[in-house]
Amino acid sequence: MRTSRRHSRLRYTLTAAVGLMLACIATVPAHAETVRDRQWHLDAMHAEDMWKTSTGSGITVAVIDSGVDKNVADLHGQVLDGMDYSSLEGDEHTDQEGHGTGIAALIAATGARGKTAGSYGLAPGAKLLPIRMPYSTEDYGQVNTRVRFSKYMSKAIRFAADSDARIINVSMANTNTPGKKDVDTPELTAAVRYALGKGKLIFAAVGNKGDTANFVEYPAATPGVVGVAGVDEKAKPVKNSQWGPQVDLAAPGDEIVGACPGGTQICTGTGTSASTALASASAALIWSQHPDWTNNQVLRVLLQTASGNEKGLSRDDVIGFGVVRPRIALAEPGDPGPANEYPLPDFTYEELKPPSPQRSKPAEGPAQPKTTASVSDDSNALVVWIAAGIGAAVLLGAAIAVLVVRNRHGRATPALPTPPPPYGGQRPPYPPAFKPHQGVDLRPPHSTDHNHNGKA
Repeated sequence: MRTSRRHSRLRYTLTAAVGLMLACIATVPAHAETVRDRQWHLDAMHAEDMWKTSTGSGITVAVIDSGVDKNVADLHGQVLDGMDYSSLEGDEHTDQEGHGTGIAALIAATGARGKTAGSYGLAPGAKLLPIRMPYSTEDYGQVNTRVRFSKYMSKAIRFAADSDARIINVSMANTNTPGKKDVDTPELTAAVRYALGKGKLIFAAVGNKGDTANFVEYPAATPGVVGVAGVDEKAKPVKNSQWGPQVDLAAPGDEIVGACPGGTQICTGTGTSASTALASASAALIWSQHPDWTNNQVLRVLLQTASGNEKGLSRDDVIGFGVVRPRIALAEPGDPGPANEYPLPDFTYEELKPPSPQRSKPAEGPAQPKTTASVSDDSNALVVWIAAGIGAAVLLGAAIAVLVVRNRHGRATPALPTPPPPYGGQRPPYPPAFKPHQGVDLRPPHSTDHNHNGKA
């Protein structure tokens, strides 16, 4: 989910309610340290080894967010024309929040700024389809932003479903008003079903209030959406990452470094927004290598090669089926299974026509990204990206996201082929050590039920 942008003018972003505060810091890289050196998640995931096999070429990822600024150097040539549902100035290539651009960069940045300042996405060969959501500043105080969030999220998902994008990334969320279902609407559920029926995969952030209220957020909790939690450099759960039955997978989400608009064009952040971007990019790498697979097969391989599944598929409420390991999926994917059966137990195609295998053009491998990476303890983070000033100025922003937990009933744990040892070691215990406080009102003192964004 997203957080808010760091600039002197604190701006509430996309439509959602109730909040979670994430701070992002933009800094100038140290003299002897390149930006790529600071992207620890790429080293942990063995990105450069994977890029010898797949860079995500031939795959388009739709980014439903605050817009994607195609003028950011590391995104030149990566951003397509998409859709704008905001009434504010600009279009889908205008990102007043900075969040969507940061998410896009974690997926497909190319390092175009050069050896020192260039940053990379996990799938630098993929393309990006930006879909800009309404900002909460639009019609301020005149609309129920939860209702609007659900309405335009549904439209955005359907637009992405009708596009050439195979993967839909949603690093934002909102929660229902107590006693109502104004976010978890039939309209949103139908849009997700429509997209899955068109053969797409949808990844969404589960939220960043796991250490407090841990309220359920949507669309991560919508049946069929892959809910993504966050882990740190040691593959341990990020303390504030949401937990519960809506969690399907986990990915790096702590102190993640990547490109963003303005200032140094480099930002650092923590949250499940970044984790979601890295899960989407992981799917892009696999789908690029196996363009004939369906969404069901790509997701099944992503699940069965996640950490902790060496003896068969299993899950818990903290990291779901495990931490994504696309390197293992590329090298030893195992049996991708049935082409027309969705691998998560909370969704079935029923009367929908499930996607059938269709042969696509083999991915054309783009030029190998030019990097000289060395592992750094500096972390790259996920969600809200703010363009910071050049000095050592640290700009703090708050992103208000609503966290929701999907009601999944009786998850199955079928025995599937098992991959090599997991990244990061053993599965964390459940229940998590950090117990949520009961009955906490997530709304900041200055907030109301209907004027906040849904970033994580």
